[in-house]
Order: sequence, then C-alpha cells, then structure tokens
Amino acid sequence: MTRGNQRDLAREKNAKNAKKGLSAAEMEGNKGLSLQERQSRDAAKMREKQQLAAEKKGGGGGDGGNNNASGGAGAAATAK
Repeated sequence: MTRGNQRDLAREKNAKNAKKGLSAAEMEGNKGLSLQERQSRDAAKMREKQQLAAEKKGGGGGDGGNNNASGGAGAAATAK
C-alpha cells in the first residue's frame, strides 16, 4: 500500500466538486425561495452594503480621491 492517503484526499476533492454542482435553488440559504424572492433579498443586501460603504467613505469633500491632508503636496511641504 504505497498510495497512503491519496484515496481519502481524492474522495474529499470529489465530494467538494460535487457540492459545487448544486443549482442556486438547491443551496441551503435559498431553500423555499423563488427566483424573484432571492433576487429581491440579494438586491436589498447589496443596497445596504453600498450604503455602508458610502457612509464609510464619508463624501470626501469632492477632492478627486486625494486623501492627503496637505492637499497633495506630500512630504516635501512638511519637511522644512
């Protein structure tokens, strides 16, 4: 028996790949939901995530994405 645990590893890999083949309706979190119900649930989650990201970003003052406090001058403006 020179194969060691190769058979066990192959079984685990095949089980993992078989699980990937499930359709969306067969997955545990989606059981009992129609396509429209899943879509509306997922859309609500995405809107919530986008709102949290926008709040975290905080508007920024419209400076074009530059987060430097010195207005883009870098370290050269502060090293006197």
